[in-house]
Amino acid sequence: AFLLRPSAGTFLGGYDGKSDLHVGITNSNGMVYNYNEEGIHRSETGWEQCISIPLVQPDMFGLLQQWDKLLEEFSVGEAWLPHRYEEHDHNCYTYALAFINSVLTAQGKQQMSKSEFTEKFVIPQTKKASKYITLHQELTANDFYIVPLPDQEKQ
Repeated sequence: AFLLRPSAGTFLGGYDGKSDLHVGITNSNGMVYNYNEEGIHRSETGWEQCISIPLVQPDMFGLLQQWDKLLEEFSVGEAWLPHRYEEHDHNCYTYALAFINSVLTAQGKQQMSKSEFTEKFVIPQTKKASKYITLHQELTANDFYIVPLPDQEKQ
């Protein structure tokens, strides 16, 4: 999956909709591979509040079996050394999209531009998430809370 989260804080904890976002790619065990000025990271935590965009469908068995190996091999490439990081042109999004495009190329499929990937995959999911984030912010700002309904008796 392609993951998206605020660079600082969380979506439900004060995200203003304008702050920087950070992205990563998961392996089959949920380990998040991500790139920043310190290089490649493999994170097991810190992504609990993120937007997850599935990339591999369950019926793509061949790709699922290779995914972890492809991700690890791609991530140790020289392109992702810390000194190559550049905030606007060689960043976490560049890393994630380059990996996705390497997989597409290996499958004989057309690569995607940043704008194409963003429009097709990222924007639809962030629009959905935005509705929930806005609702959460309104509820907490107005001192509402949600109480689970008691279990209804079975007839």
